[in-house]
Amino acid sequence: MSARSIRWTRTGAAGAALVLFSFAPTAGVSQQIPLSEATIADLNTAFESGAVSAEQLVTMYLARIEAYDQQGPSLNTVLWLNDQAVEQARELDVERRRSGARSSLHGIPVVLKDNVDTADMPTTAGSILLAGSMPPDDAFLVQQLRAAGAIILAKVNMSEFASGATMSSVGGWIRNPHSLDHSPSGSSGGTGSAIAASFAQLGIGTDTGGSVRGPSTANGIAGLKPTLGLVSRDGIIPLALSFDTGGPMARSVYDIAAMLSVIAGVDSADDATSVAEGRVEMDYTAFLDAGALNGARIGVARQFLGGDPEVDWVIGAGLGHMEAAGATLVDVTFDDWLLSAKADWYTTIRWREFREQIPAYLATTEPQYPKTLTDLVTRSQEILASTDDGGRPNPVRWALFKEEEASGDVTDFEYVTMRNHGIRLVRDHVLGIMERHGLDAIVYPTSGMRPDRVGQDAAVWDVPSATNFANLTGFPDLIVPAGFTTDGLPVGISFLGPAFSEPTILGLGYAFEQATRARRDPVTTPALPGEGIGR
Repeated sequence: MSARSIRWTRTGAAGAALVLFSFAPTAGVSQQIPLSEATIADLNTAFESGAVSAEQLVTMYLARIEAYDQQGPSLNTVLWLNDQAVEQARELDVERRRSGARSSLHGIPVVLKDNVDTADMPTTAGSILLAGSMPPDDAFLVQQLRAAGAIILAKVNMSEFASGATMSSVGGWIRNPHSLDHSPSGSSGGTGSAIAASFAQLGIGTDTGGSVRGPSTANGIAGLKPTLGLVSRDGIIPLALSFDTGGPMARSVYDIAAMLSVIAGVDSADDATSVAEGRVEMDYTAFLDAGALNGARIGVARQFLGGDPEVDWVIGAGLGHMEAAGATLVDVTFDDWLLSAKADWYTTIRWREFREQIPAYLATTEPQYPKTLTDLVTRSQEILASTDDGGRPNPVRWALFKEEEASGDVTDFEYVTMRNHGIRLVRDHVLGIMERHGLDAIVYPTSGMRPDRVGQDAAVWDVPSATNFANLTGFPDLIVPAGFTTDGLPVGISFLGPAFSEPTILGLGYAFEQATRARRDPVTTPALPGEGIGR
């Protein structure tokens, strides 16, 4: 099956969109919440009152995809659309009336990054080299979502094989709905853009070196890189298993917590999750407290400021809100040796692990697909122009294939040293900072610079980035919208905590979100007529 023939624009999905607003508003509803502002709690209230149904919710989101993804601003986020989504929503509505909701995600539409396996839609990692590849089964977290009653609405575009520029050889460049000339960041750029544009209620990204958090801040939404081992990686195309994790992305911290409650858990197919035994919370929304900043001790890593005066101003204003809410701010500093070495430490592990680990995933694909990184290199060199089935070259990512292939083996002393000692050293250093100052979290700008322009993702920053500390340590990092620059570009703030501190950082992030109310809808994707959720 060709990539072009299974793009959503080539299926019958557009026909479904023609009947999206054939329903009438429920009688007696006097107020409506904008779709983009409704949380899962709001939706469940509306479901129970009859103000909206899952079928109506899905059709509202489909209408937005129809209007804004390949048309209008052409955000280019959706690769594969679930043409059974309306029927599935209808069945879930019947089930709700008959026996009640399975969970708070019952009837909630979700989009998935295209490196997360789905048995009913292709999973290609955004690569024409895997065009049409149908996994044998769902990823574990997809099984959890479906069991909870969530609707997998679409698979979305990404940086190919979760690295390189914010484009793929299957789908091309992804656009930021706040400014079409600017990058949505990667590698989960399609998820970030889609959630910001309200193409679904929830999204799944993956994070190896910042790939949930960069797109969350660049698109002005919330996102969580969980503790390594809290969420199963089974069925996620690997980039480097020492760092990889799936993570929730949403427009509100509440929805992040609600989704985490479903996808967190121990999975026998992923040994890393064994550390989560007894540490998984049943309901992370229970820890959301608008007063959580009162009495909290927050470390401020100011050495990640100084690259963009407007980003600095937004973060400074946010810190002021924290103090006004009763938090004690403590300046903290990461040692210079760690800042200068961490990128090389990360690459030493990341490149070799991709080379070593990608064959195990490729072995699950059908015989016609590449089976090794060497195969990916060879086949990529055969595609020098656009193909008949809609593919196109991706020179930045494909050049990286060659660097990964030449990086060495996981038996090399450099890798063994970093894997066995370097990760522990970074973890102990960061944890030592937190313990010395009695901190609940450390905060810093998720990105010290506003988003790059499309096609300039490799711009050199004037300040170091703290992003991959969460990967090198395995610690959780929550991103919350903090404000905007004068040219309308989002700024996000990170809340980094120790392992399994998700209840704490979600509480702090929620309090910050409620105090600042900084998220805004993108200017390129306004509300459609008749769109809203009855109270």
